[in-house]
Amino acid sequence: MQAGKLIVLSAPSGAGKTTLVRALMERDSSLCFSVSYTTRPKRGNEQHGEDYFFVDEQQFSEMRSAGAFLESACVFRNWYGTSRENTEKLINAGKNVLLEIDWQGAQQVRKSMPECCSIFILPPSIEELERRLRDRSTDSNEVIEYRLGKAREDIAHWKEFDYVVINDKLDEAFDQIRSIIAGNNTENLTTDSRIPDQLKGLTWK
Repeated sequence: MQAGKLIVLSAPSGAGKTTLVRALMERDSSLCFSVSYTTRPKRGNEQHGEDYFFVDEQQFSEMRSAGAFLESACVFRNWYGTSRENTEKLINAGKNVLLEIDWQGAQQVRKSMPECCSIFILPPSIEELERRLRDRSTDSNEVIEYRLGKAREDIAHWKEFDYVVINDKLDEAFDQIRSIIAGNNTENLTTDSRIPDQLKGLTWK
């Protein structure tokens, strides 16, 4: 059986990553998620081993020290981690494992599994990014300004990834990611000399 791939997707808030991931999971049966570990309490109908593996802080710390995670991070006082063992099992079973994480987590994964395929998703411009954040109508101006500032930090790391996809038109971005996963895409490589010209709309004034 041919081994699968580890696909790492990162993006600033408002770039459309969640929508793209949902579409990928719905249309590509070879893709799956690796269930993460977390120290946060279980919510509602969440199931241990399906939504997350729920563990206490001591167990998480011991696993982290033992190198059990491809990546881990503390978010709002709760720890989250991607299991190395679970991910490797899925890959060895021929599955393409999709990790939806930030650039810091992606750095950890590339260090642990340098053969992974990393993709950074970007909006077409700063103006469009702000419009998308405001159109959500869920955040205050203060939160939107914070997200824009955080996006500036995130976008600065696009060169660290293997590929960059500009999510201007959703269907085109989706097709580009599918072709990257299939190994048929060289136009979105971050080393392509045409990429910087395509990113001019992401320059902060």
